[in-house]
Amino acid sequence: MKNHPSPVSDRHTVVVGAGMAGMLAAAVLAKHGTRVTVLERDVLPDGPAPRKGIPQARHVHVLWAGGITAFEAILPGITQQWVDAGARRISLPTDLVTMTARGWIPRWAQMKFNVACSRDLLDWVVRQRVLKDFPNVTVLDRHAVQGLVGTADQVTGVHVRDGEQGVRTLGADLVVDSSGRGSRAVQWLGELGVPDSKVLEVDSGLVYASRLFEAPRDTDGNPVPDLPIVNVQSDPSAPVPGRTATIVPIEGGRILATLSGTYGGQPTSDPDKFVEFAQSVRHSVVGDLMAGLVPVDDTVTVTHSTLNRRRLFEKMPRGFIAVGDSVATYNPLYGQGMTAAAQGLVALDQLLGEHDLTSRALSRRAQKAIGRRAAVAYELASSQDILYPEATGRKPPVGSGLVNWYVNRLMHTATTEPAAARAFLGVITMSEAPTAWLRPATVALTLRGPRLSAVPDRPPLTDQERRAFDRKPVSH
Repeated sequence: MKNHPSPVSDRHTVVVGAGMAGMLAAAVLAKHGTRVTVLERDVLPDGPAPRKGIPQARHVHVLWAGGITAFEAILPGITQQWVDAGARRISLPTDLVTMTARGWIPRWAQMKFNVACSRDLLDWVVRQRVLKDFPNVTVLDRHAVQGLVGTADQVTGVHVRDGEQGVRTLGADLVVDSSGRGSRAVQWLGELGVPDSKVLEVDSGLVYASRLFEAPRDTDGNPVPDLPIVNVQSDPSAPVPGRTATIVPIEGGRILATLSGTYGGQPTSDPDKFVEFAQSVRHSVVGDLMAGLVPVDDTVTVTHSTLNRRRLFEKMPRGFIAVGDSVATYNPLYGQGMTAAAQGLVALDQLLGEHDLTSRALSRRAQKAIGRRAAVAYELASSQDILYPEATGRKPPVGSGLVNWYVNRLMHTATTEPAAARAFLGVITMSEAPTAWLRPATVALTLRGPRLSAVPDRPPLTDQERRAFDRKPVSH
């Protein structure tokens, strides 16, 4: 399917950053008939390859069902394009072997789904699709924005530096900041006289370490198809550092493995300790499976920037909107970033049909709508992260103990009751609001609890899957 954009007007929008949120923003704006210039400081690759501006691209990325729905609303058919490019559509929990904080989730028939591939492939397919569908979008790489043009009342453009022409001014009816975790939006707005925004932060001290392996091969030397995602999560209620281990089959006959640990239990970049760490988490299954794989090389990518941060943008000037990680960042463990960004941009799409591009109403209503989507993801992540030893930030509010007890009870019930698993996955995949957990049927089921005699006591791997991981890949 293709979008049907409005006729192109003489309006001009600048989008800062050509990452996932930036390209989605460009699609939304272009659909409403404005010319869009996307400014990116990096050199953009000619294919699905890593770049400096996305340092977390080498780790496992999850695009939840709620995010896929939002992506499809903006770019219909994009899921199939990811699959055609090598991604896998993962049925949840059918193709998922996961140990939550309260135990193993059985692999029931599909309730939700996600897309499994590298972040590089996700970005590449979206960028190519936007540029194909919208000729009124221009992407300029090696262009670094230096500041905003305008006043505290209205933004009218940006100062941009490129390698050939130095610093120049680019006028715009609307500037959208999607420059990510390193956004300088607050500084830029401050230079125009806009008051600083309030910031909420919770930091569990989480460190990520990732490594690529060759996928298991069959007897003909081909990658074994349809292997599940295997994941062991931490238990925030335990008074020990939170450690996790995950393996995800991705494109190119590879398996991406990501480990994480909070203060006192962080992984290192030492490749000789990678499998050992994976075997030391709450269950050794990921490490045990990983021990039978051949690493692509000795590279272990480590990332320390994982805190949850939310900026409460309030008095925004006309002509400026912040989106994606410029508004809020989350512990990547929960896989919420791309989904929250896409859902916020769906809200922007709706508001562009109601308000003029340069109106104060658009900037403020859009920022509030984007903030509401970010708030849900932030609360889900930070309410868990603050429980880990030595975590810093806003402490849980009064009554949070009861909420945590209920969520833990729901997770435990999900180990034996399909309806509880469906309710749990609905919120975790950001397909439904957390209030869905308070529906009368879900509350009754949760309070009744799991059938203790049926709680799984081992990873729900099939014999065929175990045998596949025992076969050594062919090393190249």
